[in-house]
Amino acid sequence: MKTFIFLLKKLFSFITLSLILISCGGVPEETSSTNSEKKSFSVADVLTMVAHENDITRTLYTKAIVGGGKKQGFKFDEDWQDEKVEAGPLPALFLRGIANDIRKGDVPLGLYLSSDFPINASNQLEGKQADLYKDIKENRKPKHFFDEDTKLYTAMFADVAGAPACVSCHNKHPKTTKTDWKLGDVMGTTTWQYPADSLSYTEAMSVLKAYRDGTTAVYNDYLEEIKNFKESEKPEVGKKWPSNGKYLPAPEVFIDSVRKLSAYITMSSLMK
Repeated sequence: MKTFIFLLKKLFSFITLSLILISCGGVPEETSSTNSEKKSFSVADVLTMVAHENDITRTLYTKAIVGGGKKQGFKFDEDWQDEKVEAGPLPALFLRGIANDIRKGDVPLGLYLSSDFPINASNQLEGKQADLYKDIKENRKPKHFFDEDTKLYTAMFADVAGAPACVSCHNKHPKTTKTDWKLGDVMGTTTWQYPADSLSYTEAMSVLKAYRDGTTAVYNDYLEEIKNFKESEKPEVGKKWPSNGKYLPAPEVFIDSVRKLSAYITMSSLMK
């Protein structure tokens, strides 16, 4: 019996390690073969996969970096890239930075935020998306459809206020059109677009990599801003988080945490 339990533990460890490796970009040998390229993933499955990782990333950034950082005196501002402003990006701007980085690359993946009560008027929900949002706000289920105007396959996901920092920021913003947001409210949608209805394994991994590269790029931009602080205290960058004091995790520490948290869902999506 002890031998059997030991073998089960070893098997579980192996499976767990495999999930983490694959989610971190490690690809099994057979996926590079011609056969793997014949396997197609629906665009809905791929966009759902990357949307899940985005949820993990934004929640971790919002709660651990912004929420935890504010308790240590760290500042976050919508004009964080202004040389006169010594602050980091707010969660919505962190996502916008990821979207901009993706747009610069070769992967035709679109990403943006929309709302019925946006701070930025350009993010106002309109037309078909505004109609679909009514259902999303009611049942919080995603909507997948082909957008005739853009000729892109589109996926809309509920953007939920998952941290106190989201609520307080939106309620107090000088341009806000709604001041009674509460924790858990659907504040809008995170919308993804892609030009094809199916993707090969390589294309699916390229979508995920484009998102992860964007996350790394924006987080690195934040740390570069910190290096130029003249009046504000500079947190120590390394293995520790703001919950431990005036610290920020290094890029590889932050990204590794995201990958581990999203590993199971990512692997499940790729194994369908």
